[in-house]
Amino acid sequence: MLDMTSLQPDRLLPADPGTRDVARRLYAATAGLPIISPHGHVPAEWLAQDTPFSDPTSLLLSPDHYIFRLLHAQGVPLADLGVGGTQIDEAGSRPAWRLFCQNWPAFRGTASKFWMESVLAEVFGIEQQPSAETADLIYDQIAAALTTPQFRPRALTERFGISVLATTDDPVDSLEHHRTLAADPTVATRVAPTFRPDRYLEAARPDFSELAKSLGVAADIDTSTYAGYLAALEDRRRFFKANGGVSTDHSHADVVTLTLERNEADRIYRAALTGDASEAEATAFRRHMLVEMARMATEDGLVMTLHPGSLRNHHTPTFDRFGPDTGHDIPIGVEFTRGLHHLLGRFGTTDGFQLVLFTLDETVFSREIAPLAGFYPSVYAGAPWWFLDAPEAVRRYRGAVTETAGFYRTSGFIDDTRAFLSIPARHDMSRRLDAAYLAQLVTEHRLTEEEAHETAVDLVTSIPSKAFKL
Repeated sequence: MLDMTSLQPDRLLPADPGTRDVARRLYAATAGLPIISPHGHVPAEWLAQDTPFSDPTSLLLSPDHYIFRLLHAQGVPLADLGVGGTQIDEAGSRPAWRLFCQNWPAFRGTASKFWMESVLAEVFGIEQQPSAETADLIYDQIAAALTTPQFRPRALTERFGISVLATTDDPVDSLEHHRTLAADPTVATRVAPTFRPDRYLEAARPDFSELAKSLGVAADIDTSTYAGYLAALEDRRRFFKANGGVSTDHSHADVVTLTLERNEADRIYRAALTGDASEAEATAFRRHMLVEMARMATEDGLVMTLHPGSLRNHHTPTFDRFGPDTGHDIPIGVEFTRGLHHLLGRFGTTDGFQLVLFTLDETVFSREIAPLAGFYPSVYAGAPWWFLDAPEAVRRYRGAVTETAGFYRTSGFIDDTRAFLSIPARHDMSRRLDAAYLAQLVTEHRLTEEEAHETAVDLVTSIPSKAFKL
């Protein structure tokens, strides 16, 4: 049986000995630097309340769609893993962990294996690989660790060296947990809320009227009119910024943008409140509102991030039983150049406007996103994420984007995770891959090692700080 007493120090570094030596030096320059995580899904209350984690399954399996979706593909029911709000106690947690360990070979070759091995070995000191035989031993070691102060959320955040941690938040959230953290001098990590208005912009939703009302209640503004709706969104954006927010996050089926006449936008909005807006009208309204979000960004300074290209809730029976974000959002093709033509025509060169473009369709990296980032001072090429935040895809991204846009028009790494303990493993993966890419440029005499060293450090410090106005 393989053991994990010492993870290979050169994992993900080049096989060629000379290039690997350069990569080792570059990686060493970044390995211990603080983590900037400007987009993620770790709940702020975990840190604000500093509540101990309950069990290995709820911490490591149930929140991690990379893990549970692949287990589901192996025939493991999601209910057995505590997915989608399914309550799981000790009686269910241990069997779920056994199912994961029994299916460990299913993760061979995946980024999840790299992350989980790193978590088990480096966070918990686990010396065995998961298997049917080791499942209970590993479970007991993790469960025992979770009862100690060193494994409380705040202690782990400090241990991981996370300097910035962004959450993803509903526009009507009170942000009380963020205020608690900001007021606590013992919390060194900057925990920033992120304004996520997607569902408030989708006029075809059957609950759109209720959402508009809740927005109005949160802003104390009457949203029965389109003007009030816009004012409420502006108010909530200012509220998020006042509570440490630096960005807004948007995910729709596409990024087509247009501007409706004011009377037409008002008419569609009123129709949406009564459930009478057609699908075409609702789509036009959402595309119009993306431009309004950009307009608001030029006024309040929040960075705008877009990540289209996912067909949400692909398996209706799973959605009906477990809800959203349960592993069956599937990538689709997406187009940026024509879609963003209108928005960038209005705001692409506006001082202070910043737009970070992410995609699940890597065919657009070199064809569209890199050229856009290579011209517009407002546009940054977002890092590979979701299905693309894996070694081979990251390597392809670097090759596709760098030759056109360089390193300094990119976003820095985005871990985009609900799996809190995997944050350092994910960033470590990125730093190793960047060291490997830069080392190749050095050995090909395209960069000096001094230039590569400076770039490697910038990729985890100044580059994400600039892209997200940190």
